[in-house]
Amino acid sequence: MQIVLRGAAAGYEAEHTARIFYPAAELSQTLPDDTADLVLAVAHRYLLLVLVRQNGTTTWVQQRPPQGDARTQEYALCRMLYTMLCGVTGIRPPWGMMTGVRPVRIIHDLRAEGKTEEEIEQRFLQHFDCTPRRFAMAKSIADLQRPVLERAQPMDCSVYAGIPFCPSRCSYCSFVSRTVGDKSSRALVAPYVDCLCKELAATRAAADAAHLSIKTLYIGGGTPTSVNAQQLRQLMGTMAEQFDLPALEEFTVEAGRPDCTDEEKLRIIKEYGATRISINPQTFSDEVLRNIGRRHTAQDILDCYRTARRVGHDNINMDLIAGLPGDTVEGFRHSLQTAIDLDPENITVHTLTLKRASNLVVEHRAADYADVAAMVESCELLEKAGYRPYYLYRQKGTLQNLENVGWCKPGYECLYNIYIMEEVHTILSVGAGGSTKLVAPGARHGKIERIFNYKYPTEYIDRFDTILARKEGVKQFYDQYPNCGESARPQAHGGV
Repeated sequence: MQIVLRGAAAGYEAEHTARIFYPAAELSQTLPDDTADLVLAVAHRYLLLVLVRQNGTTTWVQQRPPQGDARTQEYALCRMLYTMLCGVTGIRPPWGMMTGVRPVRIIHDLRAEGKTEEEIEQRFLQHFDCTPRRFAMAKSIADLQRPVLERAQPMDCSVYAGIPFCPSRCSYCSFVSRTVGDKSSRALVAPYVDCLCKELAATRAAADAAHLSIKTLYIGGGTPTSVNAQQLRQLMGTMAEQFDLPALEEFTVEAGRPDCTDEEKLRIIKEYGATRISINPQTFSDEVLRNIGRRHTAQDILDCYRTARRVGHDNINMDLIAGLPGDTVEGFRHSLQTAIDLDPENITVHTLTLKRASNLVVEHRAADYADVAAMVESCELLEKAGYRPYYLYRQKGTLQNLENVGWCKPGYECLYNIYIMEEVHTILSVGAGGSTKLVAPGARHGKIERIFNYKYPTEYIDRFDTILARKEGVKQFYDQYPNCGESARPQAHGGV
C-alpha cells in the first residue's frame, strides 16, 4: 500500500489517519501504476478527494471544501479518509481517527479551557469517533490524575538517568542499548558509569542554578541492573550524594530482568533509598521468552520477585506485553493472572509496537496479530483484582491502534509516569540518548525545548565535555521566565 498526498491540507494528519489502517504503508511523492494499492488524499481550493485502490477495486469520494480555516478543511479531508477506510477495511479503530499519543492530556486541556463534561465527551465520541469504552478509560484516568496535576508547581522537575546496557537484546526493542556479553561492550560500562555520575552532579548544579525543585528520580534503560554490583553502588551512591532523597516524592529504579538482578543488587537499590522498582517479565511463558530473545525462565522472574520482597521492596511494578511472537489470548491471560497473584503494587500492560529499529520481523499482516485486542481485553482481570488505570499513552505502529496502560493499587500511582506523559514539568535527562525536555512555566500553552545528549555510549563518553557544556541551556531557558505564574500544561495535540 502507498500513500499519496496532494495539497496543503493533505499533510501529517492525513498521512497518519491512513496509517491507522495501513501502518506499514509507504509515503510516495508520485502516483504508482494503475495496479498498485493506493490511498490518495487531495485537498485543492475547490475540491477534497479521497481515493482508495486495494486488490484491484477502486473506491473514491469527493466534496467541496467546507467554509472555515485550514484546520477545518484538514479535519474534513481526514474524516472523509477515515470513513472510507473504515468501510474498505472493515476496521473500527478503538481510538477512532485520533492520531495523538496522549488522549488523557486532551481531557485535561479541554477542562482547563472551561469545556463541560458533555462537550468533552462529544469531542471524543463524535469528533474523534472513539469508542465509549476508550473514552471512559481516558476520563477515569484524567479524574485520578487531577489532584496530582493540581499540586504541580511551575518550577518542579524530575531527573531521568539512562543505562544503555542489557544482558541480551529483546527482539521488539528499539531503544539505544548495548548487550554486555562481549568484551568490547563490557569495557564501556565502567567509563560510562563514571561519566553518568559526573553528569548527575552537573545536572543537580544546573537545576539549582535554574531554581528548579526536583520531585522524582528515575533510573531506566536498557537494564540498569546489567551493571555489576560495584558500579550500581557507585551510581546509587551518587544519587544519594547529589539529591535530597527524603524530600523526593518518588525514586524509581528499573530492576528489569532476573538474569542480571540478584539479591545483592536488590539490597543496594533498597539501601540507597529507592522507593519503587520494576521487575518486568513481559510474559510468563518460557516459549515466548525464548521467542523474544530473553535468556531466563518464568521461574527466574518469580524467584527475583520474591527476593525483592524479602529484602524489603514494598512498591513493585511488573510490565507485560500483549502481542508478543508466539503468544495466545490464553497465554497472555495466564501471564496477567500470574502477575496479579504475585500482588505487585503496579502492573503495566503494553501493546506490542513494531518499530523499524527493532530486530522483530517487520513484514507482517494484520491477521498475524488478530488476537491482540482480545489479549488487551483481559485487563478486566486487573479491574476485578482492585487495580485501576492511572496513566495511558499510545505509540505510532502499535498493533491495532491500541494503547499502553499503567494499572496500580490505590495510592501507588507512579508520579514520574504521570509527569512525563502529561508534560506538566521539566524532565532533566542524563546519559546516552538522553533528551531533556524543558517545559515552560506560566501560560498553559507554554513552549517546550529539548537538549539532546549523544545517542551511543561510545559517543557519549568521547564527547562528554560537550554534554556538560549543554547543561548551560537549562538556566538559559528558565532565564526567559523570571516571574513564573501558575503551573500549567502545553496544549495536547490529539489530531485533527
